[in-house]
Amino acid sequence: MTSRITELSVDCADPAALARFWAAVLDYVVIDEDPELVEIGPAGRADEQLLADIRTGPVAPTIFFARVPEDKVVKNRLHLDLSPIDTDRDGEIARLESLGARRTDLAPPDVTWVVMLDPEGNEFCVLRSLAPGEFSLS
Repeated sequence: MTSRITELSVDCADPAALARFWAAVLDYVVIDEDPELVEIGPAGRADEQLLADIRTGPVAPTIFFARVPEDKVVKNRLHLDLSPIDTDRDGEIARLESLGARRTDLAPPDVTWVVMLDPEGNEFCVLRSLAPGEFSLS
């Protein structure tokens, strides 16, 4: 028996704003939205094709942003790691900052990744770039 990750859920204060930030970061679209819950995911996935794809292998999950009354007060227990695919790491960091992310000093010294915060203070990392010319398997 096997399971697949099909959705991720993020508690937040402003689902619409945080969903739009992450949609811009990941090149996702808003799939469904109400004041308390917003879902984002890859564009153009028909339900029938998505179900077939999930049954045959892993797929990019959708992300739900749910309004909760409490504020974030400690480090995330789970966070996202991002790898740029069409620019270098520092170019992607600049793009993320223009969307509302902030750099932190949480990464240990002498590492290749940068720890950032989304607009609600959730930690995520920007890893090395996978863009052509930035990364190769050889």
